[in-house]
Amino acid sequence: MKLEVWQDAMELFKLTSGIMCGTPNVDFRLRGQILGSAQSIASNIAEGYCRRSINEYLYFLNVALGSSGEVMTRVIGVKLIGQLREKDFESFDELHYKVENKLLALVKSLQAKRSDAV
Repeated sequence: MKLEVWQDAMELFKLTSGIMCGTPNVDFRLRGQILGSAQSIASNIAEGYCRRSINEYLYFLNVALGSSGEVMTRVIGVKLIGQLREKDFESFDELHYKVENKLLALVKSLQAKRSDAV
């Protein structure tokens, strides 16, 4: 597993948790969905790696990318309804962008490795 992308995903979860704890007006259920999808990114990276197969790893990395899109969509929604400070959104967006790009690079690398093995 590329430890760096997993660490960044964990940092994104930590940042998201801090932001959500600082926004008490966000509905409890929505807050839980945001935190769940943020945590799902790192969890799926780890689960895919532990499967010990490139195909399964790629599957879980794509699930992590889906969770990445989900958390971004939910955070944008919270911002649009005026429940998120611009500074918090910018911090989230910057780290989210970094995680998503590292995930995409890892997927591309593993796809190339899988193609070379055939």
